[in-house]
Amino acid sequence: MIGDRWGVSDAETTRPYPCDELVPAPTLQAWRGVSVAAPAAVVWPWVAQIRLAPYSYDWVDNLGRRSPQELIGLPEPQVGDTFTATGGRRLGRILSVDPGVQLTGSVLGAVMSYVLAPQGADTTRLLLKVVMGSTRAVAPLVSVGDLVMARRQLLNLGRLAERHSRPQGR
Repeated sequence: MIGDRWGVSDAETTRPYPCDELVPAPTLQAWRGVSVAAPAAVVWPWVAQIRLAPYSYDWVDNLGRRSPQELIGLPEPQVGDTFTATGGRRLGRILSVDPGVQLTGSVLGAVMSYVLAPQGADTTRLLLKVVMGSTRAVAPLVSVGDLVMARRQLLNLGRLAERHSRPQGR
């Protein structure tokens, strides 16, 4: 399908993701991934902070409000918590969480799993899989739209984690 992959290897598309258990026969599967020059422990708080804002194109999906550029110090996410927020409006629910490893939530009919895969001591693969059980006609449109927004989100989260991973003054 157009837009179903960006930044992922074949192995990363065949590995299991928590969202696979929640949508057993999806009509849409899309994978996204970035390498982040920071340990998973530094990347995780940024992933967990998507509960506050989308970290994508703020002028589109956050009504012009800038996603926080500093960590707020949120408690660990819990199943049932709000998954994200756009323009100050809470959206979706957290369905599964393994702190430091994965965050899975649902929003607007999609189920998505953010997975942190450490690659040595100082690099993390930040992977995202999105699945939907919607009609087949909708899947290509969602896939392409998600590609644009999710790509920006993962790049932003990676940039913020890398910036906060460097010692001050460098």
